[in-house]
Amino acid sequence: MKKIICGAFALFSLSNSAMAADDFKAGDWMLRARVLGVVPQESSTLTGAPGHIKVDNSVVPEVDVSYFFTPNISAELIAAVTPHDVTTSAGVDAGSSWLLPPTLTLQYHFTQLDSIKPYVGAGVNYTHFFNADAGALNAVKYDDSFGGALQAGVDIPIKDNWYANIDVKKVFISTTAKFSPSGVRADVDIDPWLIGVGIGYKF
Repeated sequence: MKKIICGAFALFSLSNSAMAADDFKAGDWMLRARVLGVVPQESSTLTGAPGHIKVDNSVVPEVDVSYFFTPNISAELIAAVTPHDVTTSAGVDAGSSWLLPPTLTLQYHFTQLDSIKPYVGAGVNYTHFFNADAGALNAVKYDDSFGGALQAGVDIPIKDNWYANIDVKKVFISTTAKFSPSGVRADVDIDPWLIGVGIGYKF
């Protein structure tokens, strides 16, 4: 996460010499690539074992694409996969799982400023769990999740159609993990913050 914060400062420094970019137009596309920090804010109920579930942080690459319906309104779809180790607060290794969390948001862009292009958004998330390992608990199955997503960010013009980008999302992800043959069950709200720093190109 320190690297992501340092990257954000570097992008702000770069923006000091930024050239004003044209405003967004209906029909524009924006393609971005980010380094994404995934910071779970988990809460859980554990049945059949002591303690609660803990999910570690992850740093992964992410790509997204936005389409502008008007200069102010766009839709963004992100794609990334994130691996996470899972333990219990009692110190039991509960294995790991990969998450595929495509998230679609509808965004409003504030276009009154030349030097920065802030935006806010809200939408939906679907998370698929795969390559799950149960660690010391033998076997596990995770239920997939549907939930909401909130977003705020800023595009910083660099030159021509290039932009630096800083983006923060709150994604609401809930799952039930069933461990067998032990019968242990975990109902987990993962609800991560997604903190991204990257670069985008408008075309």
